[in-house]
Amino acid sequence: MNKLEQLRTMTTVVADTGDLEAITRLKPTDATTNPSLLLKAAALPEFADEVAALTASQKAVADKVDRFAVSVGAQINQVIPGVISTEVDARLSFDTDATITKAEKLIGLYEDAGIGKDRVLIKVAATWEGIRAAEMLEQRGIHCNATLIFSFEQACACADAGVFLISPFVGRITDWYTANTDLVIKDATEDPGVQSVTQIFGHFKAHGYNTVVMGASFRNTGQVEALAGCDRLTISPDLLQQLEADENDLPRRLSDVGDRSPPPAALSHSAFLLANNQDPMVSEKLSDGIRRFVADQEKLEALLSA
Repeated sequence: MNKLEQLRTMTTVVADTGDLEAITRLKPTDATTNPSLLLKAAALPEFADEVAALTASQKAVADKVDRFAVSVGAQINQVIPGVISTEVDARLSFDTDATITKAEKLIGLYEDAGIGKDRVLIKVAATWEGIRAAEMLEQRGIHCNATLIFSFEQACACADAGVFLISPFVGRITDWYTANTDLVIKDATEDPGVQSVTQIFGHFKAHGYNTVVMGASFRNTGQVEALAGCDRLTISPDLLQQLEADENDLPRRLSDVGDRSPPPAALSHSAFLLANNQDPMVSEKLSDGIRRFVADQEKLEALLSA
């Protein structure tokens, strides 16, 4: 049994891509997309007709991007048994009401395509405003995936809000420490990104939170293997293929031991902001992540307006 097969026995495997061919071949349970992955998908042959039709359309450009995101997601949904994550425009990351409106529009487009909201997760940035939007969407029966999580406080605020799933990033945390400190990582357990997800997973299980923990943003298979046993892991096709080619043993690293204690008091708005502000890695990577998604959203808009 290869490592990918072993991983499937302890973790729900999610493909982090908009590449239909790769998803069909690698057979993940779920899939995730974001503006950067949609921009890459727009260059793939299987989406050429959608891109051409939307480019020729007279619809508003923001509507074109929404429709392309749902078109990609709908086609992915046909080849996976689980859910597709589709992201709200990152320019709405600090606007709760606009995030809710956009999320409901995306769900409506999916329903028009014959896909129920139970097969879709709406991705929102884990800003305070994004978490509040996710909280209200969950109350309306729309499940969310809170993304761009770089801090324990972001994760806890999502759990307090009843968000269905969170995506704590691994590789981008590691990138920051590699670029800004003298840290030398000799083993994946020393990786600060791996340590972040491990801490969040352990805290959620110890306090009985229902929020699903899905590690994201991996740079190598060592990081993935160090989180074997996490609820879900969203992994690029390249790393999935590397795991598939490796026939060595893959031990479980994370487990829910079953012990429970009452959760701590929920974070206040001010405490949330202060904690994230005081950690330069968190404040820099969250801002950078939003900027990158905005840039690729705008590139996709330009492509569909050409």
